[in-house]
Amino acid sequence: MPQDLPGWVAELTDPRRATTLDELADRLVPLAEHAIDVSRRLQTLLNELNDPFKREALYGRVERLKARASEALDEITAEITASGQERLERIWALWPGEKDGEDARELRRRLDAEIVPVLDRQRLRVAEEVAARTSTALEDATQTLLTRVEELAKAVTDLIHDVLPMAREGLTLASRISALSTRARKAGRGPIPAQLQESGTETTRVFDESVARLELEWATLGARSAGVRAALRGAEECAFSQVTNAMTLCVEELAPEHVKVLNEAEARARAIMDELS
Repeated sequence: MPQDLPGWVAELTDPRRATTLDELADRLVPLAEHAIDVSRRLQTLLNELNDPFKREALYGRVERLKARASEALDEITAEITASGQERLERIWALWPGEKDGEDARELRRRLDAEIVPVLDRQRLRVAEEVAARTSTALEDATQTLLTRVEELAKAVTDLIHDVLPMAREGLTLASRISALSTRARKAGRGPIPAQLQESGTETTRVFDESVARLELEWATLGARSAGVRAALRGAEECAFSQVTNAMTLCVEELAPEHVKVLNEAEARARAIMDELS
């Protein structure tokens, strides 16, 4: 829970409690600074809200999606290559003779001539199909991402146009308060004239209302800014999932035929090994 501040705080910051011109001028200064501070905080949030929609940020978002898709494709390609390599290693693990003998060298020659080309063709066929599906999915996902970012950018632009005048309002208020403080100092010393006292009271009332509204808008804008960042992140993740889902479906479709080719290649390799052993 908020704690009450010491009594002297209000005494030294509330212009309505001033009894002399110097006190009035002194108490108006923190009000002007506060109005400037909240206006600058609002402006900073507006800039942060707009930053993700600049050209550089948009380009970086698309490039990040492409890079992640490329990494995922490299992983799948590596798995496809490993699946063929594992079959060859399985044959060598079953070889009963010496690994560097004449029969072993003949086995290697036969495998290189008859089995490895089959595995390479299969690897390339699957890899090319997965790459083609990935490219198509990436184009679709990128377009969806750009469309969503554009829609969000329009909403953010409208929001900025609504809030920006409020940030300027704080600066205008600060200028008004500073001008009143200057008037009080130029009026000399002693008691506060009735006109200045009335102006000070009215200015303080306007300050309380305006700054309360600006502070609330600043807090609300902070929450909206967080929501925008989350939406952008969600759009990126959704785009990446769209690509990886397409890759996964492609691999699942190609898997039966791929396994069949690997099994046939392994069976042929075993037959060659049996001939030589």
